[in-house]
Amino acid sequence: MSQDRELVRASDIGLWAYCHRAWWLARVRGAPHKNPLQLAHGIEMHAEHGARLVRAQRWQRVGGWLALLSFMALLALLALPRLFG
Repeated sequence: MSQDRELVRASDIGLWAYCHRAWWLARVRGAPHKNPLQLAHGIEMHAEHGARLVRAQRWQRVGGWLALLSFMALLALLALPRLFG
């Protein structure tokens, strides 16, 4: 994953607030993480959460379109007797 220098992550703020030196070592000097397995697990969990969020947003859009389509069908059904009555 490439580092975007203009993007400030919450983890960066937390690390900086906890220990300025630790932030500098990790972000500027590129010092290795103390627990790379935990870091990899955190990255994986965040990626999975992001994927679930994308799916939820997609289903929300589908639900919105279905609600709109249902409303239009209801209006059409209510208008039919007046058109042909």
